[in-house]
Amino acid sequence: MKLPTIERISDRHADLLRDESRTSGTAATVCFPACEEDVCAVLADMHGSSTPVTVQGARTGIAGGAVPNGGHLMNLSRMRRIAGCRFDGGSATFFLTVEPGVLLSQVTDFVSTCTTDTTEWSPDSLESLELLRNSEPRHFAVDPTETSASIGGMAACNASGAHSFGFGPMRRHVNALRVVLADGTPLIVRRGGLRASGRTLRLKLDDGRNLFCALPSYAMPSSKNVAGYFVQDNMELLDLFIGAEGTLGVITEIELRLAPRPQHSIGIVAFLPSEDAAVNLVRAVRGEDVPRIDSLPGEGPVALEYFDRGALDLLRQQKATNPAFSELPDIPSSHEAAVFMEFTDDEEAMMESIAAVTGIIAAVGGSEDSAWLADSDRERKRLTFFRHAVPEAVNLTIDQRRKELPTITKLGTDMSVPDLQLKRVMTMYRRDLAESGLESVIFGHIGNNHVHVNILPRSVEEFARGKQLYNRWAEQVVAMGGSPAAEHGVGKMKRHFLKLLYGEEGVSQMRLVKELFDPGHLLNRGNWFEQ
Repeated sequence: MKLPTIERISDRHADLLRDESRTSGTAATVCFPACEEDVCAVLADMHGSSTPVTVQGARTGIAGGAVPNGGHLMNLSRMRRIAGCRFDGGSATFFLTVEPGVLLSQVTDFVSTCTTDTTEWSPDSLESLELLRNSEPRHFAVDPTETSASIGGMAACNASGAHSFGFGPMRRHVNALRVVLADGTPLIVRRGGLRASGRTLRLKLDDGRNLFCALPSYAMPSSKNVAGYFVQDNMELLDLFIGAEGTLGVITEIELRLAPRPQHSIGIVAFLPSEDAAVNLVRAVRGEDVPRIDSLPGEGPVALEYFDRGALDLLRQQKATNPAFSELPDIPSSHEAAVFMEFTDDEEAMMESIAAVTGIIAAVGGSEDSAWLADSDRERKRLTFFRHAVPEAVNLTIDQRRKELPTITKLGTDMSVPDLQLKRVMTMYRRDLAESGLESVIFGHIGNNHVHVNILPRSVEEFARGKQLYNRWAEQVVAMGGSPAAEHGVGKMKRHFLKLLYGEEGVSQMRLVKELFDPGHLLNRGNWFEQ
């Protein structure tokens, strides 16, 4: 196999040494493979010299997973081909095959237009594409905030987003992967393919080698979780690679499942007098028993998001001072919290849901008159902008402070708890923040009991206290049966949480899985495991 060009790292590669975690690393060389054959050739060459390889896509991650830790840097941004389409008549399902550097925005555009470069497509793919064009509309349901995220990166960290409350995370929408192991060996893993026997995995490679290992014995949290290898009895091999953050192999192709696009959707933002009112609203909308409040009948929302007073104040400030936020609707200063809900169904069922929701809003102390309702494309886009504006405003605030205090970063939690612990965890956050005096913004996926507490330090001392608080919360969240890493991955920045969650034995068992596929610990060194 011919090696692609390998370049020495220089000043012009500076951006490649960091990601959205605002941390940076080092590397000696870099390559930009254009196809799987390039990936195989580079990995075989690096394996021969025991050179560590860090793999990166669009670098939108915030856990430092794409930040190199010496050695060679493999950037997959040039592998951006939508490679084919497949229709399965038995399940009436369309599948889309993409390379890892394809961006989420590309997939979204393709699904809405059914147009892309099909020069190298097979006759079967072209036939399936024609069927797709003439079928009911489809969509790709996974929706992280960053539409510039790469599909390979999304599979590597099992990405999710606001719609994961209704549609689930990336794992549910990946049907197959092509993966290249650390020594350059390609591997295909499919849904419905190889399974473990209990917690024992046996795999025969095309070159005749047999791989065998005992999968970790730990039980994963019942709440939303991306920390550590996904394991369960009789699991599929495919699920081991999804969410492994590049520690087992390099993803070179992904087959995505496309779902029927909802014919109708409607969004509503409820403004509420307190955080307790928001929690009660969420519980009732999820169908739980809340004293003196009727729960929501029928289908629940596909998205259920939260914004606290700090988040609303930050948006008010940005709207007043930053032209980029001028399209935000006015947010009255009397509102203490907001909950965003999105429903998808036939029109009659949606209107019944909205009617029930407005009753719940009134029951928890909110006002139907102050709610925002979006039932047109234009209004839904405004609500989407509102949802995404909060993390953007947080990042702008921290970037401004880093000009004077370059050693600080945003401290954003990514923790989830089981349903019964929602009120308890929100009380913990609010109490500890009040006692600490730290500035904060809370927003996120409250439907999954997964909110992001963003601590905004104003000094190095506050940054240190914020980190201590973050770690203390992680301990308490794990004690509640939750996860300290619910969607953004572990990477290099949160690997200490793995020991907290699974103990020394669990991490040791994870190492054995790593060593089965990557005996020299060459791939994404520093992710999850110490050097």
